[in-house]
Amino acid sequence: MPTRVHPARPGDPARIGPYRIIGRLGSGGMGTVHAALDFDGLRVAVKLIHPAQADDDEFRARFKREVEVSRRISGPCLVPLLAADTNAAAPWLATEYIPGPTLGQHITTNGPLSGALLYALAAGTAAALAAVHAAGVAHRDIKPANVVLAPSGPRVLDFGIAHALDGTSVTRTGVLTGTTGWISPEAYRTGTTIPAGDVFAWGALIAYAATGRLPFGIGAPDAVAYRVISGEPDTAGMPDDLLALVTSALAKAPGDRPSAATLTEKCTALLATQTTQALPPQTDIPTAVNDLVTAQWDMPALDDQAWQASAGRRKGRTIAVVIGAAALSGAIAGGLLFQTGSNPGTKSPTSAPTSLPSPTADATNSAHGAVRGPSPAGTAKSDPGEATLTAWKESRPARTPAENDAFGAMGTGAWLDPVAYPDFDRAITFHRQTGEVYIATSGQELSPVAVQEVASTVCLGLRDLIKSYPEFPYTEYIVVDTARQEGPLIVWEDDFRTNTACSTSIQNRTTPTAGQDPDWQPTESGLEQAQIPSTDKDEIRVAGQTVNSIISEWQGNSRIFNDPNWLDHDNMSVGFARDEAVMYIWADKPEWDKTTRDKWASLAADTACQAVLTEAQARKEWRYAQYAVTVVDNAGSSTFLRWGSAGNCAGL
Repeated sequence: MPTRVHPARPGDPARIGPYRIIGRLGSGGMGTVHAALDFDGLRVAVKLIHPAQADDDEFRARFKREVEVSRRISGPCLVPLLAADTNAAAPWLATEYIPGPTLGQHITTNGPLSGALLYALAAGTAAALAAVHAAGVAHRDIKPANVVLAPSGPRVLDFGIAHALDGTSVTRTGVLTGTTGWISPEAYRTGTTIPAGDVFAWGALIAYAATGRLPFGIGAPDAVAYRVISGEPDTAGMPDDLLALVTSALAKAPGDRPSAATLTEKCTALLATQTTQALPPQTDIPTAVNDLVTAQWDMPALDDQAWQASAGRRKGRTIAVVIGAAALSGAIAGGLLFQTGSNPGTKSPTSAPTSLPSPTADATNSAHGAVRGPSPAGTAKSDPGEATLTAWKESRPARTPAENDAFGAMGTGAWLDPVAYPDFDRAITFHRQTGEVYIATSGQELSPVAVQEVASTVCLGLRDLIKSYPEFPYTEYIVVDTARQEGPLIVWEDDFRTNTACSTSIQNRTTPTAGQDPDWQPTESGLEQAQIPSTDKDEIRVAGQTVNSIISEWQGNSRIFNDPNWLDHDNMSVGFARDEAVMYIWADKPEWDKTTRDKWASLAADTACQAVLTEAQARKEWRYAQYAVTVVDNAGSSTFLRWGSAGNCAGL
């Protein structure tokens, strides 16, 4: 059965970093795994280390090293690290929550896999290992319990992280890394843990998935070890084409085994034949794995009502973030390409102070654009009561019991990713006359996403505070970024009493009119910027997926290349205007009539909206919440046909 959310226990934290804890997923000797939600409602598994382990300097150093390594690893069928704080009193790390049974649980209940599901498992897990090995890491514990059959596809867990939690992250004298039956012959002989050992475990895993039998049998650990070293695996009943790959992976000598990358390529080709598709020449294998697995995977989504109930308590008004040009100044223009997210925080070009400047410093208000908290209408406040830097410099430190408790209510742990923001600090001051709480941040200039995280943390903390101090005489909170090159700047403002959900979503949920969002307009300069080639791997990946999806849907099964409506990669493009945070989609089809243009624009807008929404929900660092669609005419100019924001998707 899938891991379920169990009630929190007395003493469990209400929040860990930016995540709100809703229950427990499990607990072991090294730590507790909590179920949590981020400010956008993303389901997260937060692993909190037990105090006894946190006090062990060797453990803490090992944990920190492996977290740093894990940040480099990304690829198909893996569970990426979202955030971690290895310096906290109780270190923690967070990954996306992956629902579904483990491979072992599924086979126990339903029997072995077959057909496209089996080939998808083989291709996906091989691709996951190839990504891990490319980062210079050996997984060291591939087994059925570490593969989850999620509704979205197989996922390999615990790459470089779980080993720290169970104490086996470093091979030491007398310590054998791995699980009996899934350890390679060379590891049994010498304790060596190398990528080839993962390939051996992969072969055993796929044999087990295909037959439902442990390839080296059961029994005493030493008996199993003997069969691994000297015996032959039980692979009877496997499909011949997959059997050849599994047999090569289970070679006794590590040098005789193929690499995970080779297995990925061959398994992907086998999966393609299962789905009656042919891989074109020079196929991007990671993309092919994702696309083919997604197309053929068929696992039911078994949800836990605890997630929905908890998320429901957070639902409230949704808010648009007003992203000003200054908040994105210095960003490099992005255009069409096809897969690594940008750093959520960068150092200011000038050296940032190590301590927070006092609000009484000579600060002046500024007209610079900024990420400001929205008014109830979803736009930055412009009324006479809008917060100013003058009011910030007039604010004072905490005096009353409630004010003194405000900082603790917001959490004393890391508010932001400590790797991306190693010098981040904050100070809280109060302006009684205006009813405003000011949070001044320092260290590095905050990215728009980081501003949202800070704003969410502050809002949640203040709403917790007023449960104990209902007469707390403040309603507004204002975030001041003091690390900006141009000087301190107000980057967020909101009412924590009326924003009951503490929403800081980048998704504008307004309903479009005839596919045209009334709150903003795309620009020719944005389209020009989007036509500059990008080097950002996530932009490249999303562009490729969006183009392929639109072309596939538009063409259907047609192969008539002289059809005037024909689209391919030569006459359709996707690109990104970073300064505007807009994804542009354009077709170079001046011959299309109005009916054809409108039909294509509707399809392109729907696909684009889903693309930016999916990315915004999956990754906080994704900057694009808006899209625009156009057809270029003979003169090279264009008329925008559809545009909107991520929250519009249901309205298209």
